[in-house]
Amino acid sequence: MSATRPSPVASDKFYRQLPLTARRFFLSLVSSPPVSTHAVDRPLDATGDMDPLRLLLPRVQAQPLLPLPAGVPAPSVRPRLVPRRRARRHRNGAARMLPASAVASESPWTEQDPASGEKEERFDWLDQWYPFAPVEDLDPGAPHGKMVLGIRVVAWYDRGAGEWRVFEDACPHRLAPLSEGRIDDKGRLQCVYHGWCFDGRGACKFIPQAPALGPPVHTNSKACVASYPCVVQNKLLWFYPRAGPEHSDVLQRKRPPFIPEIDDPSFVTSFLIRDMPFGYDVLAENLMDPSHVPYAHKGLFRGLPRLVDPGRYEYDEEGGVPMAVQVEESSVNGYASSQGPGYSKFVAPCTYYGSPASKKSEKNKPHLMIVFIIVPVAPGRSRVMWAYPRNFGLWLHKITPRWFDHIGVNVVLDSDMYLLHLEERNFAKAGIENWQKSVYVPTTSDGTVVAFRNWFRKHCGFQVGWAAPTVDQLPPTPTKDKLMDRYWSHVAQCTSCSAALKAMKALEVALQVASIAVVGLLAVAKGTLLTSVAQRAAVVSAAVLCFVASRWLADFIQKKFYFEDYVHAYK
Repeated sequence: MSATRPSPVASDKFYRQLPLTARRFFLSLVSSPPVSTHAVDRPLDATGDMDPLRLLLPRVQAQPLLPLPAGVPAPSVRPRLVPRRRARRHRNGAARMLPASAVASESPWTEQDPASGEKEERFDWLDQWYPFAPVEDLDPGAPHGKMVLGIRVVAWYDRGAGEWRVFEDACPHRLAPLSEGRIDDKGRLQCVYHGWCFDGRGACKFIPQAPALGPPVHTNSKACVASYPCVVQNKLLWFYPRAGPEHSDVLQRKRPPFIPEIDDPSFVTSFLIRDMPFGYDVLAENLMDPSHVPYAHKGLFRGLPRLVDPGRYEYDEEGGVPMAVQVEESSVNGYASSQGPGYSKFVAPCTYYGSPASKKSEKNKPHLMIVFIIVPVAPGRSRVMWAYPRNFGLWLHKITPRWFDHIGVNVVLDSDMYLLHLEERNFAKAGIENWQKSVYVPTTSDGTVVAFRNWFRKHCGFQVGWAAPTVDQLPPTPTKDKLMDRYWSHVAQCTSCSAALKAMKALEVALQVASIAVVGLLAVAKGTLLTSVAQRAAVVSAAVLCFVASRWLADFIQKKFYFEDYVHAYK
């Protein structure tokens, strides 16, 4: 049975400016033909329903072609109605549709009408726990500085209490970074600028410049450093970005998101941490998007099953197919979704985890999980912590060095890093609040991406609630070798990769020394120890092999620990 849509409207000024031919074409578009249920070329939105069309009109004049929901007043306009006219129909009975460039998928993107008076619950960015780093990458003998949520913080190990502490990364004396300091012989955090020392509560315990017989200036509240509540959970150090005694017992009220599989002794888990040169929202939607994997990471995930799309006769080399992603629940605290037997869950603002193989239940634990910790750092900067807990291949995990696993993960992160960096700038140019108007997401494969953007719009107003004043402007784009640098974004933060790099550099030097030594031996012992041609050939071969091995190792170090370009055209 066909449905009749209300005709759109256009103002006199806009309509009269059109040439006669364009007016006739316009009239054919704005008519209200019955839509056949047998149409095969109609666009679908992320829920599988027909996508509402929008005319090629200025934004202030574009009207919805679908009836407004009950209780939602129609927008007030003062147009002249255009006479109706029957549109031409295809031979199969379907009404003619607008080209793809003239439509927008709006069903999954739920707009809030200001006239309805409804207000979405706002997400409180400061009333959340944020991950600092994996504990296995933190050296208890030194302080560690990072930026999280726009504030600089320093983590250090309080030997007296046997706990990690997180402070504001600024000495109250002259605001020098405490992360450049040291742990003194009494286990206190010392600022290396003037030697001020602080205990685990942030209280100043020693000011070298203050006379011993003078007033106790170190007891003044201005001499204290802000100390944030922190806790170690799921092998990560978390902190709460509000200092003060009123927040000291925040753990009694709420804790960081907990994933039981990470602490399960039958599972093995190891984290990777890396800084990314694009913002929190771009990182989040990329990690939540399964359909980009066979294309942006072509050839990196070998052995994945080839899915079948019923009715399709043509498959590309990468094997991309539709994905039935369904968002099951959504609130200010995140959302949950499913895809076939798998599931995923977003716990706002940082935790996204799931399993591609089985739904979560107490009796049926997934054999493999994927965990992404998404950290807002600053405008245009973010941080990811990646782990995949699993209860198989335990022996392989024990014999494989952690740095070797990180090499493969870094290649995956490199493969779409430049794409996302430029994508963010394209979003900024269009206006992040215009995300839905700038993109076209007609399939269910984009379900989790649309769900995140809906959450980010409805509960956050398209903005991260930074804990400190920030300039909401993207940094300039550096050269590709600096943008995709691995050393400062990962290796310097990873104890395993740092140790491997140090050992490989030592081996490279040893190979070079060995090649020179062998050549020297050949020159000295040419007529004494090395009398035959075969002996001299063997020594020369050894020298050449040592030199070639040192050059190969230098190239390996450069590509795996510093920079390796990723050219999609040749993958």
